[in-house]
Amino acid sequence: MLLKAFLDYLLLEKKYSELTVNAYKKDIQSFLDFLNEENQHNTINEVNYPQIRTWIVSLVEKKITNRSINRKISALNSFFKFLLKIEEIKTNPLVKHKALKTSKKVQIPFSEQEVANVLDQINHNQSFEGLRNKLIIELFYSTGIRRIELINIKLKDVDLENKTIKILGKRNKERVIPLLKLVTESITSYLIQRNQLENISDKEYLFLTKKGVKIYETLVYRIINDYFSIASSKVKKSPHILRHSFATHLLNQGAELNAVKELLGHSSLAATQVYTHNSIAELKKVYAKAHPRNKK
Repeated sequence: MLLKAFLDYLLLEKKYSELTVNAYKKDIQSFLDFLNEENQHNTINEVNYPQIRTWIVSLVEKKITNRSINRKISALNSFFKFLLKIEEIKTNPLVKHKALKTSKKVQIPFSEQEVANVLDQINHNQSFEGLRNKLIIELFYSTGIRRIELINIKLKDVDLENKTIKILGKRNKERVIPLLKLVTESITSYLIQRNQLENISDKEYLFLTKKGVKIYETLVYRIINDYFSIASSKVKKSPHILRHSFATHLLNQGAELNAVKELLGHSSLAATQVYTHNSIAELKKVYAKAHPRNKK
């Protein structure tokens, strides 16, 4: 009952997406399952830190990464904070817990040429799926939206006349992003093919499968991975890398960090600064090439 109350709180009061709430549920449930397996009959109100520590050790022994363990602990910590708020517990057993050390992952964006090569390659496919896939890649690269945001775009969110698109981001926060002329042209071409589909069941959504249903996450990932596997040798090829490329290329061209922050839908500059790593690398090249003292 307490877990359900917490999940309802995240969904209804904090306005978290169903995807995020389900992730919280899964992580917290894994701890509750552990308590049952260990024959620990404590209720969640009676849990102590040594029990949590034992759970963490078991996760490490299962070769679960420190990053994933930290995510699970973070979810559990949020649950305890909620229980503290509603006075179900008097102290948070995780109050003094320190996160496990993790190595910083540097996300390597696609180069501008790699993106151009993919779009050139797909330009010749004028089928429904070809036009849809091209538009998906163009939207990711020209707007920096997240995969779940792209999936949930509705027809009413697209304003071709004003060349804008309305995006529903994390915590149901809306933002309006400008569209490039070539993207509006791609939307128009795609919609012509889309309107010829038979038996469309998810009519309100922009992106559909050829069966007329709303596009789904694994398909979007597969589209990006398949096309960029041909054009790029980078290990990771995903929608998030296109989002990363969008931000990095804008910053490389002199865009202000605050403007990129707004486009990405970040709540703080700290989140956006992750994308400056490669921009700094580019600046170093320009600096080394242009500075007069480096030519001596």
